[in-house]
Amino acid sequence: MLLRKTLHSSTLRLAILCVLLFGVGILGLFGYAYWQAAEYVMGQSDSAIRHELDGLIHVYETRGTPGLARAIGELMANDLGEGIFLLIDPTGAYVSGNLKTWPEAFSGPAGIGEVRSVTPPSEGSKPRVFRASYRVLPDGYRLLVGKDIDDDDRFAHAIGTSLAFGVALLIVFAAIAGVSVSRRTVSRIEAVNAMSREIMEANLSRRIPLRGTHDEWDQLASNLNAMLDRIQELVRGIRQVSDGIAHDLRTPLTRIHGRLEGALHRPPTLEGYHTLLASTIGDIDVVLRTFSALLRISRIESGHRNETLRPVDLSETASGVVDLFDAAAEERGGSINFVGAPGVVVLGDRDLLFDALSNLVDNAIKYGGMGGGVVVEVSGDGNGPRVVVSDRGDGIPAEARERVLERFYRLECHRGTPGSGLGLSLVAAVAQLHDAQFTLSDNGPGLRAEIRFRR
Repeated sequence: MLLRKTLHSSTLRLAILCVLLFGVGILGLFGYAYWQAAEYVMGQSDSAIRHELDGLIHVYETRGTPGLARAIGELMANDLGEGIFLLIDPTGAYVSGNLKTWPEAFSGPAGIGEVRSVTPPSEGSKPRVFRASYRVLPDGYRLLVGKDIDDDDRFAHAIGTSLAFGVALLIVFAAIAGVSVSRRTVSRIEAVNAMSREIMEANLSRRIPLRGTHDEWDQLASNLNAMLDRIQELVRGIRQVSDGIAHDLRTPLTRIHGRLEGALHRPPTLEGYHTLLASTIGDIDVVLRTFSALLRISRIESGHRNETLRPVDLSETASGVVDLFDAAAEERGGSINFVGAPGVVVLGDRDLLFDALSNLVDNAIKYGGMGGGVVVEVSGDGNGPRVVVSDRGDGIPAEARERVLERFYRLECHRGTPGSGLGLSLVAAVAQLHDAQFTLSDNGPGLRAEIRFRR
């Protein structure tokens, strides 16, 4: 299965293309190296031949044709068959040398080329190959000097064979490496695909295993696992919201149902209908407020209002919230005070910030105890602007401070108090939209709720 997927993978096709391009490049490089080596060897041979030809011409210039013939004889005696020599007269007749006839390919006053045959070879031997240079002398004689290049050819052939073998070996190694990398890549991809299928089919808690190599595959698996964690958290949040809706809305809907059913079996009276409608409307308002709060939190968390962020005077906004709830605090026998200097500006949405602070102040008045004092403080320091709402009530236990930010979560001691358990969730969503940090801490006694904005 893995081999079949490897053979059909785009990674293998890409690897094959890279191997082909690599092979063409190496072949071109090694071909150039072979050509340069062959040219160098041939140049060295031609230089030696010309040097020897110039030497014989110098003998001719100093000692004439007879001296040249004797010098050729001496060279043949000492050469051990490594070179060829030929001197002919203007008529083409042989004068001296170990080559009996002038090569037909050599014409003109001077030149250089190859001679493929010399004297008839002995039985079973091959004709030898020589590189020869010639020149026409002033008196019409022609002089040819050559050198055996069989060794040079063998050397060039050996270089060419070595280079070809090297190219083939490199291509084989590159192909093996390409297939190995493709197989490893397909293996990791298949592992991710298999785990993804398992997660989609049944188990959202499974995670893609890491190999501890800290390579890009481990980074991808780590990112996918983080994404799955986030998805699982969102699914848990949706389940929690569904449970919360079912729990919190069941009571008002049950009351509405009971009243309507009771009214159906009682004699109709104008006063009874008026009471029924008033209480029913009150319960429906509770349901509508719950759904409205859920929709607002969803819109805020979706980030659709980022384009509305403008400079907002945090002091002025907090002061407005304090003025709004001043009467409510007095009704409960308490007080609410604002502490802060004007001019603390943040980039935000004033309406959302006003709603968030209103929820904090409303909770502080509601749960701060009868006659408790609520303080709203706005300040700015090196760590950024902040707004703090503190009360002197019972506070929230440390182990529950994270959970109260979840939708519909309420402390057991507050179950009888009117509310939906969405206020702090709304504050947390607004803080997240503004890239601010929302924390709950002990006020000794009471609760301290702080929203700290970035500088």
